[in-house]
Amino acid sequence: MTNALTRLAATIATRKGADPQSSWTAKLLAQGPEKCAEKFGEEAVEAIIEAVKGDRAKLTAEAADVLYHLLVMLAARDVTLKDVLAELDTRAGTSGIAEKAAR
Repeated sequence: MTNALTRLAATIATRKGADPQSSWTAKLLAQGPEKCAEKFGEEAVEAIIEAVKGDRAKLTAEAADVLYHLLVMLAARDVTLKDVLAELDTRAGTSGIAEKAAR
């Protein structure tokens, strides 16, 4: 699973600074972090709608869109997948309730 995300994150990184006419990713990144965050939010809402409806195939497709747009949003702010995975590693083995209380 992480391999697919790692490959996707690497592809997004290579599109950073590319000609916005050359790819959707480059176009999003050229519009700035705020637009990337907006698109992430839109995709998250679409995933929520499909989760409520219960359509497994549509939820799967929307979840893929959410992951893509999350990685684009992170790239727009120079946060890498490696940074996020390292943060998750620090939380491993900790109760979600305890982790939230420690914030």
